[in-house]
Amino acid sequence: MSELPEKLYSAQKVRELDRIAIEQFDIPGYELMRRAGRASFELLRARWATARNVLVVAGTGNNGGDGYVIARLAKEAGMNTRVVQRGNIGRIRGDAGSARDDYLAAGGLEEGFGKRLPGADVVVDALLGTGLEDNVRGAPKTAIEAINAQEAPVLAVDVPSGLHSDTGVPLGVAVRARCTISFIGLKQGLFTGLAADHCGEIVFDGLGIPPEVFETVSPSAHRVESAQFGDWLAPRPRTSHKGHFGHVLVIGGERGMAGAPRMAAEAAARVGAGLVSVATKPAHAAFVNIMRPELMVHPVERAADLRPLLKRATVVAIGPGLGQTDWSRAMLGAILDSTSPAVIDADALNLLASDPLRRENGVLTPHPGEAARLLGMNTKTIQQDRYGAVMLLRERYGGVCVLKGAGTLIGSSERIAVCTGGNPGMASGGMGDVLGGVIAGLMAQGLSAPQAAELGVCVHAAAADRAAATRGERGVLATDLFDHLQLLVNP
Repeated sequence: MSELPEKLYSAQKVRELDRIAIEQFDIPGYELMRRAGRASFELLRARWATARNVLVVAGTGNNGGDGYVIARLAKEAGMNTRVVQRGNIGRIRGDAGSARDDYLAAGGLEEGFGKRLPGADVVVDALLGTGLEDNVRGAPKTAIEAINAQEAPVLAVDVPSGLHSDTGVPLGVAVRARCTISFIGLKQGLFTGLAADHCGEIVFDGLGIPPEVFETVSPSAHRVESAQFGDWLAPRPRTSHKGHFGHVLVIGGERGMAGAPRMAAEAAARVGAGLVSVATKPAHAAFVNIMRPELMVHPVERAADLRPLLKRATVVAIGPGLGQTDWSRAMLGAILDSTSPAVIDADALNLLASDPLRRENGVLTPHPGEAARLLGMNTKTIQQDRYGAVMLLRERYGGVCVLKGAGTLIGSSERIAVCTGGNPGMASGGMGDVLGGVIAGLMAQGLSAPQAAELGVCVHAAAADRAAATRGERGVLATDLFDHLQLLVNP
């Protein structure tokens, strides 16, 4: 077992890696299965050292074969081991058949599936693998429901049964595991959407596959976290001045929503932008300036009022509290007509959805509802395939697209990245405003749009994790992130 790698793969690509290892590097399929079973069993003993009773719920495919290897090793280690087989044993062939034969030859017990599972200290989910495409029905569905109904912790082999390994969507029903071990290549679906409620801790084992196997199969996505980007924020020269680190202009704050641009602006300042200005409704200007005197606040009533501000700005963040009024449309129109790099968020996205425009020099940061409006879909469709949705967003609107949510995705011309940080405490008002400000602040300092989006998402999530670690997830406020943001961008 090793640290989680950065590269993520679709199920089809992992199958291709498996094929290359077997056919071109002469590693027998059953040898890979034995390695997978050994890695799973070692993980089981490491996580549940006192467990004596192990129950393996096996299917008839290779995932079930892994389960039979685990069961044999558990029995050989002196543990009380049982296998519940939910399928037709006549369909178990090839490597999985060999694994079953070895388990039975070792004196292992096997029984058919009833409505309830026998008691155990640990349950191993080796029911369904990565080939699943349709909703789970019949006996497999009943078996998954039985696994979820029992109280013992669950170790899922390769992927929790019922979870689509490319999208992270439960196909009707899916196992809720305490821990999931993934082999050869990390499956992309384990890190976004509803997968977080099913995978538990994710562990990886490459099964000793030679590095050369991966040379001809490109990853589908990349897993990113803030620690990976230390080189992008080098120590500043001692002779630095504010003009070296860019000027962010935040535009927003219709009546009653002055707090949104204020939070975005402070976020840009906290991650190191040299100067930050706010363009807002005249009624709000004094309020925003009093709350954070370091900000330069400008009352703006007409689009023409933005012209001198845009000349001085390095990057624009538009959308926080923008509203959808005539004033809001005029502000967004002025930005879309300009050449200014822009982070487009919140109501600016809703306005953009009504009059789509492709623009390469910027970042869009929709949550699933906003993404649905941008693509003319419903939110459920977006969540059913988040990877597909972020690619469609980039194809239609250009630039960099950040699809927020559990396992936020960042799509650019370079790659798709998924952030594995963050927590449920981020489900509170203002978090998106802070993220937009963070990304704009990083762009102002010279990072490219893809770099700023990836680093910004990860730093934002890490700050939220630190805030939650201090006082718990429930009740985390967007402004609680500010001090943590400053610490994280000063490694």
